[in-house]
Formats: sequence, structure tokens, C-alpha cells
Amino acid sequence: MKISIHMDKNPVLDKSLDFALRIVKLCHFLNEEKREFVLSKELLISGTNIGKHVKAAIGAENRDTFITEFGIARRRAMETEYWLLVLFHGGILSEAQFNEIESDRLQLVKIISSIISTSRRG
Repeated sequence: MKISIHMDKNPVLDKSLDFALRIVKLCHFLNEEKREFVLSKELLISGTNIGKHVKAAIGAENRDTFITEFGIARRRAMETEYWLLVLFHGGILSEAQFNEIESDRLQLVKIISSIISTSRRG
């Protein structure tokens, strides 16, 4: 029996989970193929914490906590960008690898930023 990894029907949660899984695979590649352990650990932490905070926001008990958790998720996404840039400019990630995952990260940041803006107005 196949179990869906998407427990909630929430697009931002689904995208953040998909992104986290891509980060996990990328970090595995960095460890196994590139023998890069320090930067990949930082990337793993920041990239998977985006979804952790999205999930916390969705389960928040009030609007302030909702906005705060999405703000933390956005900061983790910005940290992820930093580690991806270090890996790319350090010659560890190819331009194609960087561009592919950066595109997904940027899309996630735009969604999260939109949610924060809309929530602050409401």
C-alpha cells in the first residue's frame, strides 16, 4: 500500500515538503559524490527547517504566531540561498544544479512572502 507523503492539502506545505526532500537528496549527493560534509549540513538544516516552520504556522493558535512562523520560514529560505550560493561559487554545485533548486526556493519564498503580506493586512 502506498502512503501519500502529503498529509495536508495545503499548497505551501506541499511545496515546502517537496523542497525539503530535494534538499535531503542534494545533501546526500554532496556527501557521497563530493565528500562535502560541513556546508551540506548547514544546507540540510536551513532547507528542511523551511517546511518545519510552515507546518508550525499552519497549526498556529493565533494570527501573530502564524505570521511569526512564516517569517521564520522565510528567513530559513534566505539562509538556504546563502548556502546554495557558497556551494555554487565554491565550485561544488554546477550552474545547472544551482539554478534548478534556486528556482524552487525562490518560488517558495514568493509564496511565503505573499502569505505574510496578506496576513498582516487582514
